[in-house]
Amino acid sequence: MEYVLRKATLEDRTAIQLLIADSARGLSTQDYSSTQIEAALETVFGFDTDLVVDKTYMVAVSDGLIVGCGGWSKRKTLFGGDQYETRDSGKLDPDLDPAKIRAFFVHPQFARKGIARAILSACENEAKAAGFRSIELMATLPGVRLYKACGYEGESIVEYELKPGVKLSLVPMKKILV
Repeated sequence: MEYVLRKATLEDRTAIQLLIADSARGLSTQDYSSTQIEAALETVFGFDTDLVVDKTYMVAVSDGLIVGCGGWSKRKTLFGGDQYETRDSGKLDPDLDPAKIRAFFVHPQFARKGIARAILSACENEAKAAGFRSIELMATLPGVRLYKACGYEGESIVEYELKPGVKLSLVPMKKILV
């Protein structure tokens, strides 16, 4: 399968939102209930304008279709799209803070073909070039295997309340950028 990576644009918003929904609904069912997936789409999984404006969000395009997306951030928010209520858009200090890996999604028909790994590698390289020495993320359960395979460490599961009575299990993970 051939694809190209490019920076996401604001014009990609609708395609990325559709991709996020398809990815969550198609690749998360072994780890989360449909109630959890739908609540996550309502509250945290979504398009992040800051990442696009900062030019730290990438898309993988195959035959004109966006089939994967993900990015890194120099802002304090660890996860959550524009609709996430407790965002902190403050800037990180590369000498003190880890960069953030954010919002990785791949269309189910294109999963396990190296797309997320390619985007992750590009993000790590950019974060390192921006002066960051470490990087962290909040992994969904389906993403843990990818991140571990790419050198991220973290085992503890945290429960994040999406809305009353609906929690999502997540795993905080970190990596030193060499």
